[in-house]
Amino acid sequence: MKKLFALAIAALFVASPFVAAADKTIAEIVIGSKDHTTLLAAVKAAGLVETLSGDKELTVFAPTDAAFKKIDADTLKAVLADKEKLTAILTAHVVDGKVMAADVVKCDGKGVKTLQGTEFKVKVDGKKVYFGDALVTVTDIKAKNGVVHIIDAVLMPAAK
Repeated sequence: MKKLFALAIAALFVASPFVAAADKTIAEIVIGSKDHTTLLAAVKAAGLVETLSGDKELTVFAPTDAAFKKIDADTLKAVLADKEKLTAILTAHVVDGKVMAADVVKCDGKGVKTLQGTEFKVKVDGKKVYFGDALVTVTDIKAKNGVVHIIDAVLMPAAK
């Protein structure tokens, strides 16, 4: 029984590359993730690495590489080349302050305003939580300047 418990605990640490992330900034978490290379490239292209490395507490809903692959390649290339549009899209994934999963769930049916200004509705459906159209797949990756939640889609902000 002890061995089974130890294996289960070990599996948790192997399954999540973010377990020991609390001593890193949000930017360092993204930089260290093999599942967020497109997000990293986008953050660098938009000049947001410093923002995600700062002292201000933020919550980032981080789309995976698989989420970015849902976007047409030509569209993605064009967005990556347009710093203003790219910045708007990326800041639509960021909420001011540290919002843990337990707090997100309390927002069921309510809109949550992002740094970009778009409000995305939170929906709780059983054990699934959606932020806008994106399913939250991993929660509460603690950083020294906030928290990261992994999502399965790229959120598109409202046009201004």
